[in-house]
Amino acid sequence: MANNRDFKSIDEYIAAFPKNVQSVMEKLRKAIKEQSPQTTEAISYQMPTFKLNGNLVHFAAYKKHIGFYPTPSAIEAFKEKLSGYKTSKGAVQFPLDKPLPIDLVKEMVRYRVKENLAKKKDHA
Repeated sequence: MANNRDFKSIDEYIAAFPKNVQSVMEKLRKAIKEQSPQTTEAISYQMPTFKLNGNLVHFAAYKKHIGFYPTPSAIEAFKEKLSGYKTSKGAVQFPLDKPLPIDLVKEMVRYRVKENLAKKKDHA
């Protein structure tokens, strides 16, 4: 599995997976960037990471799902909309055999952007 490598960029991370998984990750990346064009991309915890006043969201590919990590606050805020997915405290699993809920992802990213921008104001 590609997760044992030391990735230097999100492009490198995505390229390590099969084409069908790459296309799902590219859709996810595009949705994140559309909702938060000011984010910077990084690899953190060996996962694609988007930063805006700290970590905004992460994602990672697995054998049967894409893990999306929007922090516990977003998982809690979108609990009802996520009820059809396997979730944990700070993550949701999007199965690879189902369409990516792109509108929900965008909504969660917007929520996280507001949170992180508010955090910046608190520290100003």
